[in-house]
Amino acid sequence: MNYDLPPEYTALRRMMREFCEEEIKPAAKRIDHSGQVPREMLQRLGELGFLGVPFPRQYGGMGAGEIGYCILMEELNRASPSVATIVGAHIGIGVMSLYLDGSKTLQDKYMPDLCSGKKICAFALTEPNAGSDAAAIQMRATLEGDSYFLDGQKMWITNGPIADVINVLALTDPALGARGGATVFAVEREWEGYSTGKPERKMGLHGSPTSLLNFDNVRVPKENIVGQLGLGFVTFMKTLDIGRVSLGAATLGGAQAALEACVRWARTRSQFGRQIAHMQSVQFIVADMAAEIEALRALVYRTAWLVDTGRPFIKEAGMCKLLGSETASRCIDRAVQIHGALGLSRDFPLERAFRDARISEIFEGTNEIQRIVIASELMQEVGVRLRP
Repeated sequence: MNYDLPPEYTALRRMMREFCEEEIKPAAKRIDHSGQVPREMLQRLGELGFLGVPFPRQYGGMGAGEIGYCILMEELNRASPSVATIVGAHIGIGVMSLYLDGSKTLQDKYMPDLCSGKKICAFALTEPNAGSDAAAIQMRATLEGDSYFLDGQKMWITNGPIADVINVLALTDPALGARGGATVFAVEREWEGYSTGKPERKMGLHGSPTSLLNFDNVRVPKENIVGQLGLGFVTFMKTLDIGRVSLGAATLGGAQAALEACVRWARTRSQFGRQIAHMQSVQFIVADMAAEIEALRALVYRTAWLVDTGRPFIKEAGMCKLLGSETASRCIDRAVQIHGALGLSRDFPLERAFRDARISEIFEGTNEIQRIVIASELMQEVGVRLRP
């Protein structure tokens, strides 16, 4: 990458690449087969400061902002999408919601342990009847004295089975609904009435734990409100906007890994008496992959720069998620095609990459939702306000 980034970003990428090559990539197959990422690996990421990359040093972070965080996610997903997904849910939407709108008391209470890896965070929005229509949440938070009591379920929650701190969106005023009547609460896993369901059996990302969350009259003190009472939906939407940038960076890492696999294979594999690198059909495929990846890289890091410099970025964040997830899926699909039957073998990384990539077009807002967001932002620029 030949952008004029400060040298500390180059050093971060080098350090992250070395860690991934030495400790994560060799374990990727085992993680997929066992269905879990060793907690020691997450603790090691925390010890090295990687779980606090975008956050201020006062909380144990690196202070590297969104650009640094995108570097982290690109390198992690290049090595293991399961590890990247755990870290992305932890940093990008879990801790990020605390950082964006949490009180100083809450930040001081939770962020040091979350940045160090002593605790893992989750972001609980989706419910059985509230997927893409996130505003349709039904979980209740009832005020009694100095506490709220949470009742309901959340589902498809990444990090659900392992999270120590869960940021949960619940209705505090059902008459107003999500827009004006929903609030975010920081919940601890040890609190009475909180439990998790069995980890979901998914097509891909086997090492990234996902589960149902149950809240049975869980008492949450008022001081654990994240942001303003009634404006939790705003907090969660702001968080997801930023999360889509780093998700774009993660898909960039997956696409890059597929391209690198193709180039290596084209040099190694021979058919009809010559290396397949000399076949124009293969050359065209890798050329298209490289062009799409480079365009995605420019979009991701420009959008990260917009975030770090306080400029508007919602439209571009949606583009990062949309373009990134579809680019990664196309590149990995082409890589499987070039590798032939070998690309379908569970003994090789591409089969796993193919399964892992599919969810990127669905979670953190489906690509259909991203198209609506992008179109809405474009129309607002010319004075047209689209109906929700």
